[in-house]
Amino acid sequence: MKPVWQALAWTSGVLGAAITGAAVGVAAHSSRVAAQRKVDDPYADEPFGRLRPDRQSTVAADDGVPLSVQEIQPADGGEPELTVVLVHGFALDSRCWHFQRRDLPGLTDPKVRLVVFDQRSHGRSGHSSKRNSTIEQLGRDLDAVLRAMARKGPIALIGHSMGGMAIMALAEQRPALFRDRVRAVALISTSAGAVGASGLPRPWLSRANPVPRGLALLSDLQPDLVERTRKIGDRLTWNLVRNLSFGDREISPSVVDLMADMIGATTVEVVTDFLETINLHDRKTALAALRSCEVLVLSGDADRVTPFSPHAEVLAAELPNATLVRAEGAGHPVMLEQPELVTEQLSALLRRAVGEKTGEVTGS
Repeated sequence: MKPVWQALAWTSGVLGAAITGAAVGVAAHSSRVAAQRKVDDPYADEPFGRLRPDRQSTVAADDGVPLSVQEIQPADGGEPELTVVLVHGFALDSRCWHFQRRDLPGLTDPKVRLVVFDQRSHGRSGHSSKRNSTIEQLGRDLDAVLRAMARKGPIALIGHSMGGMAIMALAEQRPALFRDRVRAVALISTSAGAVGASGLPRPWLSRANPVPRGLALLSDLQPDLVERTRKIGDRLTWNLVRNLSFGDREISPSVVDLMADMIGATTVEVVTDFLETINLHDRKTALAALRSCEVLVLSGDADRVTPFSPHAEVLAAELPNATLVRAEGAGHPVMLEQPELVTEQLSALLRRAVGEKTGEVTGS
C-alpha cells in the first residue's frame, strides 16, 4: 500500500500548490536541502518566526473562534498616525509578513502601529467549523479584529491573496467603514473573482473533484493517517514549494523553508474546508467602497495562482485611481520574494494616505 499513500501525499501537495502557489502536501523543514545552498543564502541568519511583538492577545470572532493577534508599536516609541492591519493568505500565517513587520515600524513618515493576526484555522488561531470556513466569515473576523484593536483613528488594510479577499468581504459588509476610517488598502497577489478562470484551474476548487473530496473524507475518517502521509518525500515537496511559489529559482532557501513550514502547518482538512469559498469568491461590486481610499494593487508577473493578467489588471480597472505595480519575475508570495519592493510601495501608499487625510501634497 505504500506507493498508494505516497501518491496521496504527492497529490495533496499538488492540490495545495494549485490553491496557494506552493505545496501543502508535506510539513517539512528541509534542512538538508537548505544546507546545500546556505553559503549563497542572504537570509541564513534572518530570525524568521522569532520577531517579538509589543503585545500579544486573543480576539474572539463572532462565532467564538479565538484569533491570535500581535501588535507592534512604532520603533521610536512615538505616537502612531495610522494603524496598519496585515491580513495573510490561505495556507499561510502571519509569519509571511516577516519583512514588513520588521521594517514598517521604523517608518517616521508616517509613524505606524502594526496589527498582525492569524486567520481562523491558520497559525495560532483557533480551528473553524466547515460551515464558517468562508470568505464572508473572514470579513467578519477582520471586523472583529478592528473593533478590538483599532477602535479609533485612521486605518490601512493590507491583504495578500485570501487576505485581500477578506478585505473585499469587509468592504461588502461595511462600506461606511471605508469611507469614514480606512485611508489606504493594499491588495497583493489577489483577485476580485473568477480565480479558476486564469491560473488556478477551477476543477481543483470544486468539492465535486474526487481528489479534494477524497482527501476531505480521509481527513475526517483518518486525520492522523492523512497527516502522516504528508511527511513522505520532504525533498520533493521543498522543491515544489520553491518551483511553484516563487518566480526566482535562486530564492533564499531560508525563505523557502519558511513557506514550507507555514504550508505544512495547514492540515488537509483546512485546505478542503476553504475550497468552495475560494471558488465562489466574486466581489467586483464590493470594490466600489474602496474608491474613497488610497489603493495599491501589486502582483508578480510570474504568479501562477492569481496571474497579474487578468487579476491585478481587473482590480486596477475597477479602481481607476489605484496605483498598479507589476513585480517583475515574482511569484505568488511577492512580499517574501521581493520584500524591498513591497515595503517601498507600502511605505509610499501610507504616505499618500496620511497626506490625503491632512490635505498635504506628497510625492509617491
